[in-house]
Amino acid sequence: MNYSRINTIGGWLCFTIAALTYILTLDQSVSFWDCGEFISSAFRMEVVHQPGAPIVSMIQRLFSTLAFGDKTKVAYFVNIASALASAGTILFLFWTITALAKKTVVKKGEEISKQQIIGIMGAGVVGALAYAFSDSFWFSAVEAEVYAMSSLCSAIVFWGILKWESQADEPKADRWLLFVAYIMGLSIGVHILNLLTIPALIFVYYFKKNPSPTWQSIVKIFFVSVAALAVVQFGIIQYVVSLAASFDYFFVNTMNLGFGTGILFFAVLLIGGLVYGIRYSILKNKRALNLILLFTVLLLFGYSSFALLVIRAQAKPNLNNYNVDNVFSLSRYLGRDQYGDRPLLYGENYNSEKTDIKETGKIFRKGDKKYESAGTKSAYVFADKTLMPRMYSDKPEHVRFYKNYMGFDDEYKPTLADNLKYLFSFQAGQMYMRYFMWNFVGRQDNEDGQFGGKDGNWLSGIKPVDAIRLGSQKNLPPSIVENKAYNRFFFLPLIIGLIGAVWHFKRNQKDAGIIGLLFIFTGIAIVVYLNSVPIEPRERDYAYVGSFYAFAIWIGLGVFGLKEWVFKKLTPARAGIFASVIALFGAPIIMANQGWDDHDRSQSHVARDMSVNYLKSCAPNAILFTYGDNDTYPVWYAQEVENVRPDVRVVNLSLFTADWYIDGMRKKQNESAPLPITLKPEQYVEGTRDIMYYQDYKIAQRVELQQILDILLSDNDDDKVTMNDGSKYNVLPTKNLKLAVSPQQVLDTGTVPKEDAGKIASSMEWTFNQNYVTKGTLALFDILVHNNWERPIYFTGAMPDEQYLGLNKYLYSEGLNKRLLPLKPDTAITEDYERINIKPLYNNLMNVYSYGNIKNANHLDRQSADDVTMLSNMFNGLLNGMINEGKMAESKKVADKYLEVIPAKFYSMRQVMSTYYFTESLYRLNDLNHANAMIKKTADYVGKELTHLADVSESKNQLTSEQDVRFYLSYLGQMVKLTEVFKQAGLSKSLEKQYNDLFARFAPYANG
Repeated sequence: MNYSRINTIGGWLCFTIAALTYILTLDQSVSFWDCGEFISSAFRMEVVHQPGAPIVSMIQRLFSTLAFGDKTKVAYFVNIASALASAGTILFLFWTITALAKKTVVKKGEEISKQQIIGIMGAGVVGALAYAFSDSFWFSAVEAEVYAMSSLCSAIVFWGILKWESQADEPKADRWLLFVAYIMGLSIGVHILNLLTIPALIFVYYFKKNPSPTWQSIVKIFFVSVAALAVVQFGIIQYVVSLAASFDYFFVNTMNLGFGTGILFFAVLLIGGLVYGIRYSILKNKRALNLILLFTVLLLFGYSSFALLVIRAQAKPNLNNYNVDNVFSLSRYLGRDQYGDRPLLYGENYNSEKTDIKETGKIFRKGDKKYESAGTKSAYVFADKTLMPRMYSDKPEHVRFYKNYMGFDDEYKPTLADNLKYLFSFQAGQMYMRYFMWNFVGRQDNEDGQFGGKDGNWLSGIKPVDAIRLGSQKNLPPSIVENKAYNRFFFLPLIIGLIGAVWHFKRNQKDAGIIGLLFIFTGIAIVVYLNSVPIEPRERDYAYVGSFYAFAIWIGLGVFGLKEWVFKKLTPARAGIFASVIALFGAPIIMANQGWDDHDRSQSHVARDMSVNYLKSCAPNAILFTYGDNDTYPVWYAQEVENVRPDVRVVNLSLFTADWYIDGMRKKQNESAPLPITLKPEQYVEGTRDIMYYQDYKIAQRVELQQILDILLSDNDDDKVTMNDGSKYNVLPTKNLKLAVSPQQVLDTGTVPKEDAGKIASSMEWTFNQNYVTKGTLALFDILVHNNWERPIYFTGAMPDEQYLGLNKYLYSEGLNKRLLPLKPDTAITEDYERINIKPLYNNLMNVYSYGNIKNANHLDRQSADDVTMLSNMFNGLLNGMINEGKMAESKKVADKYLEVIPAKFYSMRQVMSTYYFTESLYRLNDLNHANAMIKKTADYVGKELTHLADVSESKNQLTSEQDVRFYLSYLGQMVKLTEVFKQAGLSKSLEKQYNDLFARFAPYANG
């Protein structure tokens, strides 16, 4: 047998299996979160959010050409890039496992035997496919995110260092080290997670050069490897650009030369120094120095991909994040300045007293002829600090979480011990180990489990074991058993991996230690370094796939542990076959079987349809204000790629605070004219009017918004407040605002139809709902003042309430968007969701919107499931409004449309509530058959959920998930009353009995 040929075929076989899997389960269009931004930026070569991914953009752009002009297929082929990159990861993982296995079981100089080949190939297939079907990796493999390509870079780098190790004694072996350096440099243009392989690489090199290391030397090399990681991450990635900026500042501002001359001088100096150093190392035969310098050159060569961002920023594309057209903005872009700093080893707690503000650096911007000051970086000085601060954020929602999770009162000051407890229990436990167990033990559902509680847990499928952690498992509810992410691996992949790890450490401590180091640095070390806040917008398991990759290596090597310890009485060949088959069924096959349905996105296209819905429901030439990732990035995709409604101007409020973004809004984009912003660049340039605080001037009457704008833009010292340091700042003198309305202008522009002329208000009057004004709010005020109702204004309905600026009573829902209308407030309306614009809402839901196949899709991810509830709530609002107006015929059509497009399956508690209100409308329409059927279905679902919660409460002898229990009992009780009101006596009595029986089960644990 030719081992090399079999190894090659085995690798490509795993690649093919993985590629087919990912292509068959691929998202057919754009996905939620960052994917829309990446696809848009790749298609038009634009600039994505910090810290950028130019290599990803270039590769995705290449794949987008496979659509051959069909813009609706661009997203699909960009997704294919992720699928193939992920399959490539599996290819190199297979070769990595076989290399490690061969090195361990085949002695140097020994000819490899047939039974050894069987074991090695079995290990490679089992480990590679286990990772291929792991939950977190599979999720990223079927969408246009950066993590698929990042994993590929890591896999190539680790395989490359093993390739060097196998040829290290040959004359040209060091070319593999240079190959690794170049791939690592390129990987910086993908994602910096790849850099965490550096310590493992250094240890491979060290152990090869030092066959008999001491513990002291191992510790020394560990610190050297950490230092090397820091040098690359900070020294090369950040400080090279920062140094270039300092040189350019000196040449431009001191020597009066043109922009870029300092950068050019620095580049010549850097390149010259590296060339001289390489030549010196060759002449003096300094091999180690030569390798370090060549490694640095190739890292920089790969890193140079970021030039793409600077080049494209000069072209001022529509998506031009941070406008990195100069070295100072590039430096801050790469340093992720907009995300702020987090304390790592020493710092404040969430309730540490702030005593002062200190300057931590200066900010510069590019002026007309020189670099100008744009303010300073500053940080609070705290009275008390602690080592290892983990609970540091003072945002109210984070403070509440810390207190509730740790059981602190308002006065308690967390200690080092408290922070360590939080680190191990929440950050490492809930937010890492839970993810690890999802991948190798099993998963309960696809709900967000960041808060703990009953959702988002790991679960094995062995009920007695799961019951110890989660309570009784005897009557599992629909929210678990009907959830496609209810994946049970019965601990088998974990057990096989642990067997592999033990076998590896027994047979080859050095290599096992290297894999262990990779596992720790790409797992727990990230937890410590990121020091994440709680309540993230979504689960973050994708950040830790490197550690799952390392564990998959041990799953593969578990074949040898099974072979030697379980099947040792068989012949070596048979033992290898049996061990491989058992491990194959115990890990990859069970993982594929359980995970396929919840990773299959081929039938759902919710993100694409919702993005188009956002745009198509806007009137011509509208301004659409968005805020979050999921109501912005897919919309960008729809406009930039599919050219849907290019007349609509999309304004992301979370970016509107940046001068470069306001610059873009003042220009034409696609077919959208510039926004009516009269602000001059010098009035909002970086460092100017970044934030203006509210100071109550006790003004009794409401103030016209134009006057407020004048005050906030005034350069007159009389309109400013003097701060303690003598500086002067504009302030907001009142929150009581108004905007005069010309009824004729409103009618002429079609903002309000003529039949509603009597409803037009003479002025809009509202109370601003924040304590400060950002330059983004300032620009929004400017638009409101100068738009003159010529362009329709919309806000998406999914944004936080504070983003509406207090204008709620003038915002009318037309579906996904709320339209700003200058109508007299309806005093009968007490809740914002009751404020709807019936005609356009009816047209949108009945004729305009597409529904992403949510009714028939095999599986909906969590965001898509949330959108089901959002859509059903829109139907409820429309139905309620139309029934109140007596439009029964049209209401019945709306109800039929609901039943046609909204899934019958319950995806969440919120959908139970939404379904209840729809059922109430069915009763009002006298559609008793549908109403009764829906009541019975809802009651059955609620009953099963409550039965499970009662079982758990009884098993733990305390009330579990009290909020959920109260919610379900409340709606079950309301169903009793609803059926009674509409004279469904038999059904009402049945529901009442069900309610009483369930209530009685919780009564012993009620506390009032």
